[in-house]
Amino acid sequence: MDTGHSTAPLFFRERRFSADLKNGEPMAIFCDAIFGANQHLNRRFIDGEDIRSLVTERAAFIDRILVHAWNQFSWDDNIALVAVGGFGRRELHPCSDVDLLILTKRDNHQKYQQDISAFLTFLWDIHLKIGHSVRSIKQCAVEAKADITVATNLLESRLLVGNENLMASMRKRTDTNKIWPSKSFFAAKRTEQDDRHEKHGNTEYSLEPNIKEAPGGLRDIQSISWIAKRHYQIDTLGELSDSDFLSEEEYQLIRQGEEFLWRVRYGLHMIADRPEERLSFEHQRKLADMFGYKDNDRRMAVEQFMQRYYRVVLAMHEQNDVLMQYFDEVIIGNYESASTRPINERFQIRDGRIEAISDTLFLESPSALLEVFVLLGENPEIDGACSKTIRQIRQSRYLIDESFRQDDHNRALFMRLLRCKGKLSTQLQRMTRYGILGNYLPEFDVIIGQMQHDLFHIYPVDAHTIQVVRNIRRLGKPELMQTFPVVSHVSKNLPKPELLLVAGLYHDIAKGRGGDHSKLGSADVEQFATRHGFTDQEIRLLKWLVEHHLLMSSISQREDIADPDIIHKFAQLVGNQLHLDYLFTLTVADITATNPTLWNGWKGSLMRQLYFSTRDALKRGLENPVDRQEWINNTCQQALALLAERGISEAASRNLWDGLDDELFLRESASVIARLSEKAHTASSQSGTLVSIEDAGVEDTSATRVFIYTKGLSNVFPIIATVLDAQRINIVDAQLYTGSRHRHTFDIFYVLDENGEPFGSNPDRHAKVYAALDKALQAPATELLSVTRRTSRQLKQMTISTSAHIDNTITDKSSYLEVITPDRPGLLAQLGQIFMQFNFHLHSAKIATLGERVEDVFYITDANDKPITDQSLCREIETAICLELDNRNLDETLSGAPLELINSRP
Repeated sequence: MDTGHSTAPLFFRERRFSADLKNGEPMAIFCDAIFGANQHLNRRFIDGEDIRSLVTERAAFIDRILVHAWNQFSWDDNIALVAVGGFGRRELHPCSDVDLLILTKRDNHQKYQQDISAFLTFLWDIHLKIGHSVRSIKQCAVEAKADITVATNLLESRLLVGNENLMASMRKRTDTNKIWPSKSFFAAKRTEQDDRHEKHGNTEYSLEPNIKEAPGGLRDIQSISWIAKRHYQIDTLGELSDSDFLSEEEYQLIRQGEEFLWRVRYGLHMIADRPEERLSFEHQRKLADMFGYKDNDRRMAVEQFMQRYYRVVLAMHEQNDVLMQYFDEVIIGNYESASTRPINERFQIRDGRIEAISDTLFLESPSALLEVFVLLGENPEIDGACSKTIRQIRQSRYLIDESFRQDDHNRALFMRLLRCKGKLSTQLQRMTRYGILGNYLPEFDVIIGQMQHDLFHIYPVDAHTIQVVRNIRRLGKPELMQTFPVVSHVSKNLPKPELLLVAGLYHDIAKGRGGDHSKLGSADVEQFATRHGFTDQEIRLLKWLVEHHLLMSSISQREDIADPDIIHKFAQLVGNQLHLDYLFTLTVADITATNPTLWNGWKGSLMRQLYFSTRDALKRGLENPVDRQEWINNTCQQALALLAERGISEAASRNLWDGLDDELFLRESASVIARLSEKAHTASSQSGTLVSIEDAGVEDTSATRVFIYTKGLSNVFPIIATVLDAQRINIVDAQLYTGSRHRHTFDIFYVLDENGEPFGSNPDRHAKVYAALDKALQAPATELLSVTRRTSRQLKQMTISTSAHIDNTITDKSSYLEVITPDRPGLLAQLGQIFMQFNFHLHSAKIATLGERVEDVFYITDANDKPITDQSLCREIETAICLELDNRNLDETLSGAPLELINSRP
């Protein structure tokens, strides 16, 4: 009997196992041994034992299990069992596949077919996850030559049991001299890695990253190892430590990163009980708890854990880049013989990349640690730095200390960088990756890899910040004029663009510290600006921008920006045109850098409307606010004139508008009011119900306008919300008007499809939505309206409690209700029912969805159209909303459960 080529781990009592096999049922004995080993290793993992020991001991144990399983069958010397892939490296996680090659001497496997089938079946029956292939020596050579993946697997193969000569022959036939020489192997693996990175968005910073395949993950570490093994003909990467290819420091960094990722992967497999490689939100929280992270006043446990993860994969991606580049330049390329061109006495260009002329440059001239990035920014034709120079930068970054930061020359270099014409964001990314930016700005180092556990902020704070800087630079370019016409024009005319760049760099710098990050960041930017020679006026502007960087976005999405009073208050806060221009540009750059799906035509139209209205208020003078009533009267008169041209008398128009809130004449233009009134006038003399759908916008088509006119039907909001939800249409704004004399509704909804786009010009979508709304309004008492869409997996993982707050200081005409709650299908319909239960009127709604969270604002009154001023009633309403939204099991009660509509026709 062949006893194999591996040694059993200490915890495996192999003699007893062998004795049991002679006397008992083999399958039960194997299963018991595997179960016991899993329990033993998992317990040691929970106790915090060294992960490298656990991973290698699991592989060693499975080695012995496979040898004993192999020996249950009869084999000759022309067949062998070989470990390949990760198992070949002696690495095995709880649910990883056990990759095997059954190697034969000859191509014809017929002789072994029955035993091979029985052997593999036995392995599956004892609950091993097997990945296998059956090949002859010749077939291994042919397959490896044709497929880089096969060649890579065989590179790490080792004999488990069988004839050693077969293994030696296979190794000889697949040697680098025969197939895949170093240059070809490297090119293939680099292409493979590029494709893999692209598949994962070319970022380490995914919300739910794949710890194996994403940039900076385990596969990046393995790729370096494979390339080194193939070229240097070594068994382990450690054999190259302290060499020109790999320094001892770099090797230890890789080992530490690998061990962290192994620990995460081991825990992930345990939690999921399957070979899961994606860090979903659910698993992130469980792993954070498993690894002992605790929530604190500043950050959640999961955010602390994920920052550690992101920092590790950032370091692993950096190390992968450097070694890949080194291999390309020095091993594969002609680095030494490449032509050079001097830039100055410190740097030269070699083969398109910047290179330090002296090996001791940074030690002798630490300022060059900033200068190298300035030169890269000022010379866009330079394609990064040579690997040798990158290594020198990393080894010298410790020189950036407080005295370095206090040096006026270094401060001037940093400001020169911000003014460079090249790709500033690319240089900031490089500086972050090489540890320079975090050393020069210690406050920035704190936010590197810092994530926010939600679906709204899809990038960690450092990546978001650099994206804001990129957006600021791009807004002034011609290619963005069509997408952002107004802000592009504004940004190009800013007197000092570097002020905006500094504000962008510091706007979120204080996140994760606790307290108001805008105010804390304002203090930080003041210190930066003072150190870097800004004037007192510029410092005041920077402080104001950072402290108020959320203001314009909040007002545009939450408040009634058609109200002259709101505009006047905002104009007073802004103070002058210069502040408005800087804030407008920063706000657009910030929103578009938070989440690619966040910006749409509707948000753009709101921002432009707020900008132009405030600009007009500033031009008019803060001492000359718009007369609200005059505005209303003018719009009313203009609408009456338009309707008269269409044959509708003033009496008929005023009869139609009887009891409608004056807000209608503030929010909508005269042309829109006239067009909708004409349709309502026609409907009132016929069925009494009208549904109108058309695209609408302030300056362009930014949303679809849904107009609902009914007679004798109140509280239409829950009906409309439910129907639109079922059609995957999102309400972004609602203006609800009820006529007092005829109890008719005159409701205007602004909506977008699931892609954030208007749909009024799409005939099929238009017809489908129209039919659904018309059907529901014709029979509201008998129509069972239900929310059939289920909450997505990601939304379910985001657990925040509902908050509701009523404020009577915003406006004197209604009460301001803000509801913050997790997003879900049917939310607005559910809120509409609550409003009906309290018998208060909803006049308007501003709907803002921020990832998994909605921050909706409703303007409400009591049954007599008065603000709700009774404080005890306000608290009762707030409590009822929170309890209703938090306690309802949405999957059971909203999915398919009818909403009881208490509307009915008289």
